[in-house]
Amino acid sequence: MAKVLIISDSHGLTKELADIKVRHQNEVDAMIHCGDSELAYDAEELQGFYYAKGNCDFEPEMVDEQVVKVGDLTIYATHGHLYQVKSTLMPLSYRAEEVGAQVACFGHSHIAGAEKVNDTLFINPGSSRLPRDREEPTYAILEWDTLEHVHLQFYHVNGSPITDLKLETNLAAKD
Repeated sequence: MAKVLIISDSHGLTKELADIKVRHQNEVDAMIHCGDSELAYDAEELQGFYYAKGNCDFEPEMVDEQVVKVGDLTIYATHGHLYQVKSTLMPLSYRAEEVGAQVACFGHSHIAGAEKVNDTLFINPGSSRLPRDREEPTYAILEWDTLEHVHLQFYHVNGSPITDLKLETNLAAKD
C-alpha cells in the first residue's frame, strides 16, 4: 500500500515537525510540505520533504511547486497563495491538469479539508501550528492500494487520527 504524508503551515515549528517526520518516515513513500515552514532551506526538519515555497518563506533555493509521482499517482503540491485558493480552486485545478496530477495539495488557508472535483482530489492538510475552523493542529496521510481505493486520514500533530476528518474515494481514470 502506498502512503504519502502531507503537511503545511508549520510556521516555525521544529520539534512538532521533527516528531511527525520521525513518526511516519519509515511507513510513507513520500513526505510533502505545502509551505510556510518559515525554516531555512537546509533545516534538518525539512530534509526528506518535497517542499513547496509559501508566502512566508524567503529562501531563494525553495521552489513554488512540486510534482511528486508515487506509484501510479501523480501529486501536485504548492502553497496556494499563487492560485487564489482562499476564494476558488479553479486556477489550482487548471495547474493540476497541466501537470497531469490526480491530486492537488495546498495550504495557505490553514483550513483542513479535502474535496474531489471531477477527477481531481484537492487536499489541504490544514495547519500544524495555527489551524482555522478547527481547534486541532493537523496533517494528513493519503494511502491507496489501487486508485479505486484511496483513503485520506487527517491527524492531530500528536499522531491521533481525527475521526471526523477522513475521506474514501476513487481516483481511477474513467473510460
